[in-house]
Amino acid sequence: MGWIDLHCHPLPGIDDGARTAEDGAALLAGLHGLGFETVVATPHVRSGVWDNRLESRAAAHALLEAMLAEARRRGETLPALLLAGEHMFDDVFHDLLRKGEALTYPGGGAALVEFAYDSIPMRVELQLWRMAKTVRPVLAHPERYTPVQQSDDKLDELVGAGAWLLLDLMSLVGAYGRRAQAAAERILAAGKYTAACSDAHKASDVPVVAQGIAALRAAKGEAEVRRLLIDGPAKILAAAGRA
Repeated sequence: MGWIDLHCHPLPGIDDGARTAEDGAALLAGLHGLGFETVVATPHVRSGVWDNRLESRAAAHALLEAMLAEARRRGETLPALLLAGEHMFDDVFHDLLRKGEALTYPGGGAALVEFAYDSIPMRVELQLWRMAKTVRPVLAHPERYTPVQQSDDKLDELVGAGAWLLLDLMSLVGAYGRRAQAAAERILAAGKYTAACSDAHKASDVPVVAQGIAALRAAKGEAEVRRLLIDGPAKILAAAGRA
């Protein structure tokens, strides 16, 4: 089984990721070159900024798939593409979740969420705990949140509430600053990540993702690379809704 990227932005024109279908195809080709056989497109769902829904995701996906079909006819090998979304953890997300309209991972048993970088909502642990009863929260790039950088206690509360943690590989090589890198190294050393991802937005991110994979391998060995890029992602994709 090849690597699985649970968090990437190849869908064209609907967030801060790929601008065109050509850009999205180039990003996917680059990730496949690193060893990713499956990539999950996770466009932002952020109110007032990127108000993506099932319909806008489907339209962008159709544009990209047309480009990918052409590439495959030319003999190019590309990863399998799955669909989800990266939701800001707010009232809009909870409403979408209640209505069955959230951009969950395939199967509906897990959903990717994020917080604002400088703060984490009050009483978020209770909200996560309630959510985890039916849909497991997968927390994007926890190392990039200031409260997590400042204290292990906040991270332990999030994990205790049922959140699965998703490492952004580029954090390991300083792409988001020294504090995020230090936090990523600390969480990795403690074995608290469930999976890792590229969070790539453009083809030029691919070499940085490669550096992150090399840093992961150097720090924890091949067994951890497999756990975070194959076993952990497979676990998240296999999560079943428990409503």
